[in-house]
Amino acid sequence: MREHKYTLDMPHSAERLWALFQDYDRWTEYAPMVVGVEVLHPGDERGNGLLRRVIYKMPLGRTGCALELVTDVVANQGYSYRMIGRQPGQDQTGAVRLEALAPGRTRLHFEERYHLPTAPWKWFEGPIYKFINKQNETSMRRASEWLAAHPEYRPDLAAQGAA
Repeated sequence: MREHKYTLDMPHSAERLWALFQDYDRWTEYAPMVVGVEVLHPGDERGNGLLRRVIYKMPLGRTGCALELVTDVVANQGYSYRMIGRQPGQDQTGAVRLEALAPGRTRLHFEERYHLPTAPWKWFEGPIYKFINKQNETSMRRASEWLAAHPEYRPDLAAQGAA
């Protein structure tokens, strides 16, 4: 079992970041591996139980997909997710948390746990997830850069946050 955690301070309100993270049509604009996101089930009124299919780039021009079940949703604060594996015991879990620091400033907390128990994948688990972790971190930095480059995106949420 491997775990990856990181934090990133962003010059945006938690509300504006939340809006972008819920805007699945925009993921391809800032997440370098994402080809598309399909919402298969929207979940309840808060988004608990949302089921999404994330289609992503893989090496050698291939694509893959992950089914992700979203739970523990608290608007503007975060959620947990489970990437549903093909085999029992191969699910990956993670969470995104947004900590409002000041108006227009947020600390993102990201974590993910994963395990590849079967050969030949288990032999390459370290390098595979080193690559994936780098892509996840790049996606979050690029989300912040995207918001900075698009002040027209949800300007009503720009100055919100902790007082």
